[in-house]
Amino acid sequence: MPYLDFTAGQILTAAQVDEYLMRQTVMVFDDAAARDTALTGVLVEGMPCYLKDSDTFLLYDGSAWVGGGDITGVTAGTALSGGGSTGDVTLNVDLSAVTIPASQISDLTATAAELNILAGVTADASELNLLAGATATTAEINYLDGVTSSIQTQIDNTLLASFVTDATTARTLTSAADEGKTLQFTSGSATVVTVNASSDFTVGARVDIIADGAGELTVRASGATIKAAEVSTTSGSFTIGAQYSAATLLCVATDEYRLIGNVEAV
Repeated sequence: MPYLDFTAGQILTAAQVDEYLMRQTVMVFDDAAARDTALTGVLVEGMPCYLKDSDTFLLYDGSAWVGGGDITGVTAGTALSGGGSTGDVTLNVDLSAVTIPASQISDLTATAAELNILAGVTADASELNLLAGATATTAEINYLDGVTSSIQTQIDNTLLASFVTDATTARTLTSAADEGKTLQFTSGSATVVTVNASSDFTVGARVDIIADGAGELTVRASGATIKAAEVSTTSGSFTIGAQYSAATLLCVATDEYRLIGNVEAV
């Protein structure tokens, strides 16, 4: 439909009213049926109308009435469901199909594989909502980085692992293998536990020693200082009572230990 710039004194014809006014005005109809009845035979591409029953604005494209915008449909893409091409359209996020790369989460150090462990989380909404208001920092949350099973189970397993039964007759203590442990010696023969300059216990760390075997159990100093039973030595030995007796070796300084319990210098 063209545009006409009227000049002063120009006569306005009926055809011009139809062409420049009626067909270019937003016409209001009760519904599509009323519109089609009123406009039969006079449809021109570009004509607009408004339908009151559906509160929609439409344009005639030369063959059909179409929406006033250029969106003809909403398609649900990856991780979405819903969509449509008419009426009110809703899109829903399919959370089961969402995977967020770790690199897209600021400050987290967990890897994508570690984050994907959440795919099997069985906590319900009320349990997860316990996190609301949590004051843990990113650094504190990242302490969980690498956790692969129940933390309580891991703690319990660690406690169980701290009790060691040793049936041999010789053991040299080391920080990595023995610090914080309870050592139960069960040999029927004489057994020697050696503490040397390479034992390197952390100051304040201890190891409990149980003489459950029938053989005599001896703690020997070899380069490290052991003090017990009024004796200080870097090369001497102490026996731990009779069978079923026990003692604790406590690190009080670098390469210096106290042997506490039923012990005797030999």
